[in-house]
Parts: sequence; C-alpha cells; structure tokens
Amino acid sequence: MSLHRASRPRRRCAPEVPSLCVSVQRTVRFEEVDAVRFMWHGRYASWLEDGREAMGRAYGLSYLDFRDNGVVVPLKLFHLDFHHPLLYGQTYTIHAELFWNEAAVMDFEYRIQDADGLVTTTASTTQLMLDLDGKLLMEPPAFYREFCAQWRQGKVACRQ
Repeated sequence: MSLHRASRPRRRCAPEVPSLCVSVQRTVRFEEVDAVRFMWHGRYASWLEDGREAMGRAYGLSYLDFRDNGVVVPLKLFHLDFHHPLLYGQTYTIHAELFWNEAAVMDFEYRIQDADGLVTTTASTTQLMLDLDGKLLMEPPAFYREFCAQWRQGKVACRQ
C-alpha cells in the first residue's frame, strides 16, 4: 500500500509487485531551521536523500552500487507537499517507498511524520538511469534487472 497519494500520477507497471520501503528517524537540528524555528524548506531535499540512501543501503541499490556498474541515477522529477511545519528539536521519521518499474527509472514516494504520527510532508521523486557519459539508458543495467527479478519473485520485501 502506498505511503501517500502523490499529486502527480504514478506509473504502476506491475501493481501486483509490492513496493519496497525503509524508514529513517532523525531530529531537527539547529542548522536546519529558519529564524522562527521552523524547518527551513531548502532542507527537505536533503531529508529525502536520507531516505533514498537508506533504501540503497538496505537493498544494495546505493549510488556507489550503480556507479560501480557504470550507471548514475540523477533526479528527473521532484515534487513536495508541505502539510505541517517541523520545529527545532522535534523528532521525525522519513518513510521512503520504491515502486516497481521495469524501465530504467526509479520512482520513490516519501512521507515525513513527527513523533506523534502527524504527516508533515509528502513527496515523490523520479530518477533516471544514465551511463557514465550521461546518455539515457533504455533498459536498466544487468545488476538492477537481477535485483528486480528477485523482487518480482517475492524474494525481496519491505524493511520497516
């Protein structure tokens, strides 16, 4: 089940394949807030990156794993919806979810919740797969296709 419904339509290439997910807990630091103690909007991209990095570590899909296989995965799309502010010192959890896609694309959705479970932010990103010369790949690299085969067979599951 999706963490949230993004404002833009999502590609669902194989809805029968469950998404993969991870969660990361953090605390709003002084350097991340503005003059009124609200989490500064410019930090949210970094927080989503924390979710993507945790996903990479959990499933063997880190940026280094891609690079070691001759691929980079830059952002193509970035969408963010603010619902409630986070304040200095608040604890929050970043939930990241990766959706199945057979293309050379990675579709993520995110939900940030405070310690009481209030959803403060929802977001989505799409990353493309390029070779090291910056050329768009028309199919994923072999290591990712092998990972996806395991995922589709149910041998890879959501890690909360």
